Amino acid sequence: MPQADKSFKSGFISIIGRPNVGKSTFLNRVVGQKIAIMSDKPQTTRNKVQGVVTMDTSQMIFIDTPGIHKPKHKLGDFMVKSARNTLKEVDIIMFMVNANEPIGSGDRFIIELLRTTKTPVFLVINKIDLVHPDELLTIITTYTSEYEFAEIVPLSALNGNNVERLMETLEKYLPEGPKYYPDDQVTDHPERFIISELIREKVLHLTREEVPHSVAVAIEKIERDEAKGMVNVMATIVVDRDSQKGIVIGKKGALLKEIGTKARHDIEMLLGSKVFLELWVKVQKDWRNKPGQLREFGFREDEY
Repeated sequence: MPQADKSFKSGFISIIGRPNVGKSTFLNRVVGQKIAIMSDKPQTTRNKVQGVVTMDTSQMIFIDTPGIHKPKHKLGDFMVKSARNTLKEVDIIMFMVNANEPIGSGDRFIIELLRTTKTPVFLVINKIDLVHPDELLTIITTYTSEYEFAEIVPLSALNGNNVERLMETLEKYLPEGPKYYPDDQVTDHPERFIISELIREKVLHLTREEVPHSVAVAIEKIERDEAKGMVNVMATIVVDRDSQKGIVIGKKGALLKEIGTKARHDIEMLLGSKVFLELWVKVQKDWRNKPGQLREFGFREDEY
C-alpha cells in the first residue's frame, strides 16, 4: 500500500484589487479573527497586512494590500507602491473584484500591471450575494476577455459562500515549503499596530464623511497591570485640521467616548484581557505629505 504524501506546502498570496472590494473582509474570515480593519470607505487599508492560515498540510500567508487608486498625496503614493510591490514577492496573486460593479478603468489598470508577472493570478469575484446567479457568466466573460486567469472563483467573503473552495484551490498551487510561522500565529504585525488600526476603524465608522482619511493613530503606551489583570493603553488620534479635532471629540466628548468604548471591546477580544483605554486627539497639519510623520506612523520611507 503506497504511503500518503506528507510533504508540506507553504507560500505567500497577495490580495489585490480596487478599493472597497472586500479584501480585508476576506482576510479576517480566513484567519478567523479581526486583524484588518473594515470600512465602506475606499482606501481603508494603508499598510500591507499579513494574515497567516495554518492547516495540517499547508500554511498560507495572505497579504492584504491597499486598494490601488490614483494617489493624491505622499501617503497615497505609499499605499499604491506598497500594493504593486507585493506582485514581485508572492507565489499566487488574488485579483479581487466586486460582482455588483462593472469593470472599470481601475480594474483595467490592475490587469495591465498583472501582464508584467508570471505568477498565477486568480480572479476572485466577491459579493456574489448581491447579484443574481445568471449575471455571473457575463461578469466572468468580461474579465476573461481581458486576461487569462489561472483560476476563477466567485464567492462571498461576508457570508462565507465558496471561501472553502477557494482555499482548496489555492493549496493546489502552493509550492512545497517550510512552516514560516507557529501554528497559533495569525499575523506578523505586532499588537501595537493592530490596536492602532482597531481605533482608527472606529473613527472611520463613527465620523462617516465628516472626517476623511486624514486620521492616524499613534499608540503612546501599552502596559500590563498584572495585579488588576488589565492592560492599560494610551493612544493619540491624529487629524490634520483643527475642525476635525472638534468633530472627533464630539459634543461634551460624547463621540470620543463612543470611539473608545467600541475600540476597547475589540482590543479586549484581541488581547483576551480587560483593557483601560485612554484616548487623546491632536492636530498635525498636512501630516500625510510629511515624510517624517509618515515614518512615525509606520510607513517606511523606501515605499513612499
